[in-house]
Amino acid sequence: MAKEVKEKKDKKAKKVTEKKPKTKKESLTKGLKKEMKLVKWPTVKEIVKYTIATVIFCVILIVFFELLNMILAYIKGLFN
Repeated sequence: MAKEVKEKKDKKAKKVTEKKPKTKKESLTKGLKKEMKLVKWPTVKEIVKYTIATVIFCVILIVFFELLNMILAYIKGLFN
């Protein structure tokens, strides 16, 4: 009985080792597909919201640095 169990285990082990080994490309693409399915992609509404927020933030930075530039140019002009 123990001999039969051992033979079955040996057969299973052979089946596992006989499978064609996967190449790195195959495992990479399978893993990539699996991960891409897990990604929560933004909706169009979210994309528009984040785009508007980014543009507003950029405009605020532009205004800030232009004001800073004008103030520093004025101070520099006082000493020349």
